[in-house]
Amino acid sequence: MSRIGKAIIHIPADVKVAVDGQNIQVEGKLGKLSTKVHDLIKIKLDGNQLSFERPDDLKFSRSIHGTTRALVANMVEGVSKGFEKNLEIVGVGYRVEQKGKDLNLVLGFSHPVIYKAPEGVELKAVDPLKISIKGIDKQKVGQAAAEIRKYRRPEPYKGKGVKYAGEIIRRKQGKKTGK
Repeated sequence: MSRIGKAIIHIPADVKVAVDGQNIQVEGKLGKLSTKVHDLIKIKLDGNQLSFERPDDLKFSRSIHGTTRALVANMVEGVSKGFEKNLEIVGVGYRVEQKGKDLNLVLGFSHPVIYKAPEGVELKAVDPLKISIKGIDKQKVGQAAAEIRKYRRPEPYKGKGVKYAGEIIRRKQGKKTGK
């Protein structure tokens, strides 16, 4: 059995889960999410516990079993608590400004970069060097953070660029002056 796939999801009191065949709909105080589960996976809802079963031990069945459980667990956590990613901007002249729901990024290009907020994701410029990304869908929050970071990845010599909060940039040694 998959260790992740066989783990039971405990549903909080403020979250409602509806199972209709292979469709799961999760509703909580922050919003509503739904997904379709692969046909091999059987869904069991007992009160406030949700579990998944697979028919055999084939490699595909094992992988989809754990993946399905993880996706639904993220849905339950997302509608009850939400997800947040924080980015930091490092570099002289680099900054971010809030423009309505969008972000105006100045990252050393000849023009500012406008990043439009995806649906279901809230972008916020906490200060000129910090960005907060919040939402109920973990995949959308992570994708938005990765797209913003992609505009100017941290370089290894001075560490300039957009990085995740708490990310450690491996630094390289610069030029050596030899004799």
